[in-house]
Amino acid sequence: MIRLFPFVFILLWSSAFITTKPIVDNSEPFTALCFRFFFVALGFFIFSIFKRKIIIDKKKYIVQSIFSGVLFHGFYLGGVFYSVSKGLPTGIAALIVTLQPILTNALAGPILKEKVTWKQWTGVILGFVGAALVIGFDIGSSLPTIGILSAFVALIAITSSTLWQKKLSNNLPLSVSNMYQAIGGCLFHLIIIVLFVDPYINFTKTFIIAMSHQIILVSFGAFTILMYLIKNNSASKTVTIFFLIPATSAAMAWLFLNESLNFYDIIGFIIASCGVFIATRDQKDG
Repeated sequence: MIRLFPFVFILLWSSAFITTKPIVDNSEPFTALCFRFFFVALGFFIFSIFKRKIIIDKKKYIVQSIFSGVLFHGFYLGGVFYSVSKGLPTGIAALIVTLQPILTNALAGPILKEKVTWKQWTGVILGFVGAALVIGFDIGSSLPTIGILSAFVALIAITSSTLWQKKLSNNLPLSVSNMYQAIGGCLFHLIIIVLFVDPYINFTKTFIIAMSHQIILVSFGAFTILMYLIKNNSASKTVTIFFLIPATSAAMAWLFLNESLNFYDIIGFIIASCGVFIATRDQKDG
């Protein structure tokens, strides 16, 4: 079952791109994220109590998890949601964030003392080329500067949070750690709301369905799997699977939203898949 975690993660995480646009179309993005992570924190709290996990642990561990949540749920998701709300196409935002495995590979050596082999670098390059083919480059369009900057903030945040999470010697149970990370994300967005924005949410049927999807399948499902993978694998190998997300999202959009799936999408998926295979296979395999 554990061997299937990367594939389940890819499916769940990819599906989030389909439901992000309906959310920001019906709400102020930081308000929506504050709403989301309030219920995520509550859900993990109830689950931890039910499983009789220790909620109050060492202050150091709690602070570490909250800070990780600020990076991941705050700056990363806030950057992505805000960029899309400002008119940056979801595909361009995804392409910028897809640079994450390249940054993580470059920093995993000096920060985590991980050995990044030439096979991993080859896989990363192929993965990015494949992802770029799937997403495509709309050079002629006018892109909002603030949206691009927000997407790059998200890129730096998800890279930092991955390295930070891997570096932690945090012994909190996974559900408790996820609870504190969700609290960190909720507090971050609450501060943004109080200081900078006018909050609003239109509780349309579309918003409720999209938000329910992101709370249950993405935050409870995909994020828990990601934290497990980071903890039990090298950071550089774990993030390489992100290259498959644009292609999987494109396939889901074709299947559920009747969006086109062209020749370059298919070729990009094949190239990205080859890259992920090369980068993540064990050294003893080749």
